[in-house]
Amino acid sequence: MAASTGLTRGISLAAIAAVSFGITTPVIARVGSAMGPFTIAALLYAGAGVLALTLQRFAHTSGPKLQTKQLARLAIIALFGGAIAPVLLAWGLLRIGATSGSLLLNFEAVFTAVLAWAFFQEAIGRRVLLALTLMSVAGLSLTIDAAATAQWNGLGALAVTAATLAWSIDNVLTRGLSELDPLLVVAGKGALGSMLTGTIAVLMGEPRPGISAAVILFACGATGYGLSLRCYVAAQRHIGAARTASIFALAPFVGAAVAVAMGDKMLSLATVVAAILFAAGVALHLTERHQHRHSHPALEHEHLHRHDDGHHVHHHDERVIGEHSHAHRHEPIAHEHEHSPDLHHRHSH
Repeated sequence: MAASTGLTRGISLAAIAAVSFGITTPVIARVGSAMGPFTIAALLYAGAGVLALTLQRFAHTSGPKLQTKQLARLAIIALFGGAIAPVLLAWGLLRIGATSGSLLLNFEAVFTAVLAWAFFQEAIGRRVLLALTLMSVAGLSLTIDAAATAQWNGLGALAVTAATLAWSIDNVLTRGLSELDPLLVVAGKGALGSMLTGTIAVLMGEPRPGISAAVILFACGATGYGLSLRCYVAAQRHIGAARTASIFALAPFVGAAVAVAMGDKMLSLATVVAAILFAAGVALHLTERHQHRHSHPALEHEHLHRHDDGHHVHHHDERVIGEHSHAHRHEPIAHEHEHSPDLHHRHSH
């Protein structure tokens, strides 16, 4: 029951992250049409950072604090996820439109799953492999369909795809910080990303945005990048990098639907087929089940946890209910139960 609760919570957090991010993509494409990509990226992550710092003042702690040894990882995350990816996305969206750009973002799930398997040995069974195949075919179908239109821009599509790869690297690196307070991770990434891209925007002489456009992009950053990233990092605690990314693949569908509602373009047959294939891939990944006998070595660490999950049975002098964070020790244990690649199930297969 506890494992199921963790899975449900992880899925819910990832879904909130997906919807928050997906809604903003077509808005960014429209509002940012007269801006430079570095300016857009700077405003988005400034919004994310300010929201995280604001919530940090009022929210209860959600994990241990960032340590000095983790700053280098955070800097690399900010480079890929807070600078390179949003700049490529903004540049690409201005050339291929919101609908095609939104759906191409599905490649983030494919890249993240492959990287999570390669670097963290997150299990990829036949069901997940089929899901990734369907999503890749869908992306290829969408690309071929878009390439036949007069508005097609190959470099724009390549830029959006490259943005998904950069965010995939960000996702996999963020997995190592998932036990920390997510708001601190978002604040650090937002601050570093916005400072870097903002500085480049000024040096390159990009045009200054109008007040209304700047406010809208700042708000998009607060919700689609701040709130979304906070939920995304928290979801990785419960279900790992690959499955979180797979659920996050709902974001492009949300973005495409909003883009169509805003009059970006009508959906073609190939786009509908691609959407169905992407949806099938997400469903396959979500319904995957993983269970086998495994061992947990002795371990001492600190993270947010509760005492009804089957892995935290240590004693407190006073009764503790619900989630809390402190340094604690795990004794060696071997058992079998259904699990996902969360913080305590990152073993090899």
